[in-house]
Amino acid sequence: MSNLTRRDFIKTASIAALAMAVPVDVFAADKTKADLVVYGKIFTSEDNQIVEAFAVKDGKFVYVGDKAGAQAFIEPGKTEVIDYTGKGLVMPSCGNGHAHYLSAYAVQSIGTMIAYEDDVNKFMTEIVPAAVKKARESGAKVVYGMGWEYEKFKNNLPTRQQLDAICSDIPMYFADEENHKSLVNTLLLVKAGVMAEDGTVLKKADDIRGGEIVMGDDGTPTGFLKEQASTYVRSFLDNESLFTVDMAKATLAKIQEQMLSEGYTMYLDGYSSYFFNDVYYRAAQQFEKSGDMHFVLGTTYEFDSWMNIDEKLTKAADAKKFASARIKPNWIKLFMDGTVESGTGFIDPLYLDGHQGIVNWTEEEITDITRKANAKGLTMHIHALGNAGVNRVVNAYINGGKPEMRNTIVHLRNVNEPDYKRMADNNIYVTSGMIWHHESNEHVEEFKTTLPGKFAYQGYPMKSFFDNGIPVSFHTDYPALSNSPDDPFGIMEIALTGVCYFEGGDPWWTEELVTREQALTALTIGCAKQMFLENERGSISPGKYADFLLVTKDVLTCPVKEIHTAKPAATYFEGKKVFAM
Repeated sequence: MSNLTRRDFIKTASIAALAMAVPVDVFAADKTKADLVVYGKIFTSEDNQIVEAFAVKDGKFVYVGDKAGAQAFIEPGKTEVIDYTGKGLVMPSCGNGHAHYLSAYAVQSIGTMIAYEDDVNKFMTEIVPAAVKKARESGAKVVYGMGWEYEKFKNNLPTRQQLDAICSDIPMYFADEENHKSLVNTLLLVKAGVMAEDGTVLKKADDIRGGEIVMGDDGTPTGFLKEQASTYVRSFLDNESLFTVDMAKATLAKIQEQMLSEGYTMYLDGYSSYFFNDVYYRAAQQFEKSGDMHFVLGTTYEFDSWMNIDEKLTKAADAKKFASARIKPNWIKLFMDGTVESGTGFIDPLYLDGHQGIVNWTEEEITDITRKANAKGLTMHIHALGNAGVNRVVNAYINGGKPEMRNTIVHLRNVNEPDYKRMADNNIYVTSGMIWHHESNEHVEEFKTTLPGKFAYQGYPMKSFFDNGIPVSFHTDYPALSNSPDDPFGIMEIALTGVCYFEGGDPWWTEELVTREQALTALTIGCAKQMFLENERGSISPGKYADFLLVTKDVLTCPVKEIHTAKPAATYFEGKKVFAM
């Protein structure tokens, strides 16, 4: 079943049926000879249709239908013909509705990536000293890193004093793999005004709205920062010199290489103002003008609750000057809460220890921001995991938003049952965390000691979105993977089985598993709709850009536990092969 609302589904199905019924009348074969014709089992993402062939001219599909009809578009000696019959599946290329490739690859340029398996001992004895050495040799003004795993560190978190013993004369910032927490040294706390040079504490636990400065037994900050206390302190780094336009262009090339190899040609970046400037926007503009950009990039301007919101609204609207055919700077990103697993998601009922998580905004504030953003032509894109956070966002979108703006909620670990229908009725979009619809048995047992009732064994809903007619796309949130795959077929298998193939564990919340067709819909036309691209991309249909994949397996029929082994044999963008195995 498609993830379109019923009225959009009927409209789209009707258009698709017309196009399929009379393709030669619309794009007459005697007038249009194709550059490329493809045969095979082709999943169109148009009402789950399977066809035999399509033809491409000047980067767009000009025919979609049976093999005999496509043959009329072949000009011998000029038209390339690919017969993929029996080799796998042909399908639209995929979209990633929310990820952080920018910050992940940027850190590789400016600092150190910490592996999922690295423990505290390796971090302190090998990783941090090496990062400091790298910074000193390069003359860097910051020691920067990302990737430490909270579950592995939480019982022995390094302190600012321990970090100071390794380096006290350069600011140090190490984000965790979720980018929700950080470890910093004393110098950075001084630069951010959390402490004075003489050690006086200037800001305590919850003095930075939307976050927590964790305090030690001595009454001073430990150097461990949660949520928006972490982003606040990070804003005091020398971000202008930390990440330049040239570095950002090189980063975009690396991002593109990874995306195309995995089958993505649409991507909504989850934090495009990560360095608190427009460096990424300017780099994207230059990258596109060079002719080397082979994907569509959506960008989000992030608001944190400690910021001057009216000032940031102006900057977010101003970023639309970078808009083009392949750059879509149309979104504002907010964090409503943190993550349920780490205890910072905003939930109801309370965690078993009596707290409710960290919530960054009141409902009135989100309503006001949504109203102002939509009036400026900007769509909201809000991170909310806990059911209380999701409910607050739904209320704000209904009271302050315009349904045509496709305001979106990202991740959604828990949802109150009545909110499904309210989302559908008000055209609220969902970017689903189906990537995380799995857990090891060990983690589930641990959740039972911290999370109330069903929250311990129910996580990220999927099927309910489809059942209620909610527009849904899929994301990876890379690199915040929580030991999950990034490629679409690895995630597709999780969405069908509730198990991550390299993790094990029992199937998780099987009532919310989806069908193969639903997963492919979320990966393709679902993401295109989220990004306002459905008239141009996201399905194989006459008149749309020819963005498609040749997949090594037929993921519609192969054994379900083999889906993760599927790869793009080739990725095409606007009719041109931009990746091949």
